[in-house]
Amino acid sequence: MSLGSTRPAAHAADPLTPDELAAAADVLGRVTAAFASRVVGQDRLRRALLVALMAEGHLLVESVPGLAKTLASSTLAEAVGASFNRIQCTPDLLPSDIVGTQVYDPRHHTFTTQLGPVHAHVVLLDEINRASAKTQSAMLEAMQERQTSIAGEVHPLPRPFLVLATQNPLEEEGTYVLPQAQLDRFLLQEVLDYPTAEEEVGVLDRVDAGTLGRETSPVAAVVGPGEVEALQALVDRVYVDPAVRRYIVDVVAGTRAVGSLVGPELGGYVETGASPRASIAFFQVARALAVLHGRHYVVPEDVRELAHGVLRHRLHLSFEAVADRVRPEVVVDAVLAAVPTP
Repeated sequence: MSLGSTRPAAHAADPLTPDELAAAADVLGRVTAAFASRVVGQDRLRRALLVALMAEGHLLVESVPGLAKTLASSTLAEAVGASFNRIQCTPDLLPSDIVGTQVYDPRHHTFTTQLGPVHAHVVLLDEINRASAKTQSAMLEAMQERQTSIAGEVHPLPRPFLVLATQNPLEEEGTYVLPQAQLDRFLLQEVLDYPTAEEEVGVLDRVDAGTLGRETSPVAAVVGPGEVEALQALVDRVYVDPAVRRYIVDVVAGTRAVGSLVGPELGGYVETGASPRASIAFFQVARALAVLHGRHYVVPEDVRELAHGVLRHRLHLSFEAVADRVRPEVVVDAVLAAVPTP
């Protein structure tokens, strides 16, 4: 069975059939194989990219340079037959450099619209915290509304549409911290670590073999954008039991009352908990993970699997937490341990 080339209407009451799950597994398997042919390791990044793509969200990645973020995002775009653009954020980057502008044509005495690099299926926004607040807002508006407005004319963004934004945690000079309200609009935040020694040897082997580097040929498209949209429609139909929905809400509510839930010592480190957007993110991520694992329904493990990614950027910790080097993951783990699992 094929997923088709157009996105069908979602019917939440219709359970996914075994044939539909098999077709989804086939699409995901082909994309995963294409990803692995170019990117060594980075399984967490691959999973986060797939989940964000399936759940129609966006991904914020924090890591030091050189961990294959550009390669991973461009490979994903090539594998699904999608367009890809990379935007290097700098303090002098203007909103028009991202969304586009009108250019005057002196030959015909008219203005023509020139679309910016955000008009692509997959957009890598490199070091987003180096862009000014005004430019960050322009990009995040495009992410939320999935359209841009140039001289009063609305231009829809292509579908599917995925933004991978990166932040470098090592350098803070000349950066603009993303406000909490803007961070909240990212479906997931992933924190990447260095590869293992074996994986790094594998990188050198591929460079020596000529399969990794500047002259590497692009990955052949193994699926099309239409199949991705059909996969997103399947995710919309995954069943989530009322008990699991309540579990999601209880976990998110627990981040707003950490002191009473797990004790005042840890609660004193949290100034504000997660907003209702976190509940929506859990709901979308859990359904995408269910399809990724070949199920037509969500289990509590799907909620917990990417709990760090859903919540780490949505918790506002106090200065005491920073001073004591308390990471948001510690708070998330404490909340998950305290909330009863259905």
